[in-house]
Amino acid sequence: MRLALGEARAAGDEGEVPVGCVIVRDGQVIGRGHNRTEALCDPTAHAEMVAISAAATTIGNWRLTGATVYCTVEPCLMCTGALVLARPDRVVCGAADPKFGCLGSVYDVAADNRFNHRFEVRTGVLTGESAELLQGFFRARRNRDDVNVSKSGTAVLAAEER
Repeated sequence: MRLALGEARAAGDEGEVPVGCVIVRDGQVIGRGHNRTEALCDPTAHAEMVAISAAATTIGNWRLTGATVYCTVEPCLMCTGALVLARPDRVVCGAADPKFGCLGSVYDVAADNRFNHRFEVRTGVLTGESAELLQGFFRARRNRDDVNVSKSGTAVLAAEER
């Protein structure tokens, strides 16, 4: 989970929502990622999606059986759906996401017997550190009312400050 927190910090440093994900199998990191939605102008470039793609490329197989996925924040519906399709053995989450989380907060995809694959879920791992990254990011975002972010992710001062 500490590696996933490092990925989350990298996302925050890039102006992205600080979420990170690392995928491990047989004691080796096979995929890692952090949010890239702003940089890529891609709403699907969540940390989990980036990490799943990297892991599949690393092992040459889209099935991530035997893998553990570490997410700093409870995955959203899109990412949880991708996890069901990728078939890891377990998912470990940091902070809960009461607005979008689909491993127990808004809905619990992993407990739904209608899906063809279920995985073990462990929540609350390094929750404080994960939550602090998010809270700090959004606090800073709320406090910068006079700054807009361009498509390239660079800060642009409001017209009256130029």
